[in-house]
Order: sequence, then C-alpha cells, then structure tokens
Amino acid sequence: MFIHFFEDLTHYENSFWKTIRNLIFKPSSLTKEYLSGKRMSYLAPIRLYIFISFVTFFLISVIPDSKSDEVVEVNETAAKEQTITTDTIKIAQDNLEKKKWIANMEKNGYIDKKAADSLQKEVTRREERNDGSDYMNFGYHSVEHLDSIQKFGKADEKLTDLEYWANKKILLVKKGNTKEEVYEKLKESVIRNIPKALFIYMPLFAFILWLFQSKKRWYYFDHGIFTLHYFSFLLLASLILELFNFFFELFVQYQIINIISYIVESVIIVYMLYYFFPAHHRFYEQSRFKTIIKGIFIFFINLFILTFILIGLFFFSFINIH
Repeated sequence: MFIHFFEDLTHYENSFWKTIRNLIFKPSSLTKEYLSGKRMSYLAPIRLYIFISFVTFFLISVIPDSKSDEVVEVNETAAKEQTITTDTIKIAQDNLEKKKWIANMEKNGYIDKKAADSLQKEVTRREERNDGSDYMNFGYHSVEHLDSIQKFGKADEKLTDLEYWANKKILLVKKGNTKEEVYEKLKESVIRNIPKALFIYMPLFAFILWLFQSKKRWYYFDHGIFTLHYFSFLLLASLILELFNFFFELFVQYQIINIISYIVESVIIVYMLYYFFPAHHRFYEQSRFKTIIKGIFIFFINLFILTFILIGLFFFSFINIH
C-alpha cells in the first residue's frame, strides 16, 4: 500500500491528488470519467477505495482519544476541600492506578490513614468481585454457576442452547475484565470489523441503486463504480473530520478555537449528508425532483439495512472479544 501511495504521488502526474480533488469537490465526476473510458488520469475505483479505507481505519486506530474523555487530575486546593468517597475514586481510573492514587492522597495529607485503608479495601473488594457484578448481570455469578444450573438445575431453570451459549459468552468476556476494559475491547473490535461490514454493505447499496434506475441504460457494474466512489468519499470525509477533531483538541482551552471547531465539524457533516444528492443527480442525469424523491427512498431503505448490519456488527464484534 505504501509503495502504491508513493507511486501515485510521484509517478502518475499527480493523479492521486487530482483524483482526491475531484472526489471531494466534484460529486460523480470520477464515476462519469471512468465509465466514459478516461481512466489513465485517475486512480482505479477499487484501488482508491482500498487505499482510503486502509489509511482511514489505520489513523483512526492510532489517533488518541479526545482529551475531553481523559481524566483531569484534581488540583491541591480542590483536593483539600473535597470529601473523599468510594465514588470519588472514579476520577483516577484512567491516568493513575486507583490504589496508587489513594496512597498519594494519603501521603499528601488529603485523607487520613483510616480513610485510605477503607478505600483500599473497597478497591480490593471490587477487584475480587465475581462475574455476577453490576454490569451485564443475568443472574449467573460465573461460568461454573451457569454450567451447574444447566446440568443439574430444574427443567424450568435450564436454558435453550442459544441462551446458554449467549450467557456463557457474556461471562467469559466479563471474566478478568472491568466494565471499562470490556467497553474498550468492544470498541476496538467494532473498529476492526467495520471494513468487513462495509465490504458486505456496498454490493447491497449498489443493488438498491439498480432497483431505482433504468435497467436498459444502467448495468449493475455502473452502480458498483458509483458506490465505490461514494463510499471512498464518505471514508475520506470521516478521516478529515477525525483529523480536525484531533487538531482542535490541542487548543481546546481557547474559546475561539472551540467555535471554529464546531463550525468546521458542522460543515463537514452537512456536506457528507448533502453529497449524495448532487452526485446522484449528475450521474444519473435526472431532474432534481426525481433525484430528491428517489434519494429519500434510497436513504430510508439503506437506513433500514444499515441498522441490521450495525446490530450484526455489534454482536459479531462482541463474540470475538478475547
């Protein structure tokens, strides 16, 4: 991929940048040029999609989370005035290990030894708590407890094969993981599987376009090229949005930067939603009224299909957590 990237930058008379420019600012122009036979001046649709997909998901996976999601350390003045309870420990979950944070609070005189010992015991108790904890709790304390009921329990207590498999999977995922760790692993798994979901979804998207257009004038292949370019744009726009968010987070303390960030994000999101309509109108060469009506129907049909794919993606990602 990197070899192709540098080839596109240096060997093809800037075909890479020409392709990207047209993809962003001239909806459907790449598709029309490609299908008309003018293919040498631009990147091939599949190659373009694979490259943008690779770069987008790679950068999204390595870009740090938003600073707003990180934990801010309590300053000394606030700490001295603060009443320390077990719930207060949550502010130290990300950047400092809880026990070290408590020890540091005791060392600096913010809490006495008795309070520190009590909090340390609470942390230990939470760490040692079994799998029947306060999240995803369906009444089973452990895999052994579930197996015991399934094997020796009464008939009305036993689960079907599917229910047994689902509950066991949940317990195995929870085992040795905190709620936050399960969330992070699920998030990573979802991001890792999104490219697979898009790969499944794109042919369906092209098929829906085929249903709404003239079968004599347009082949399924034509809709497929349009879909590759459209999804390439969506991925590229998502990447640009993520990079802008990362950049603006570096200057989050300035109010003017926050305002600019909000405006830029809004413009990108609105443009992503708007992009399909001019692309659809210019490529299929239909009236604006027909484009809007068909676009609305296509939107809701795809929303319905996408909802099922996302639900499937969520469960597939969950069962693949290790």
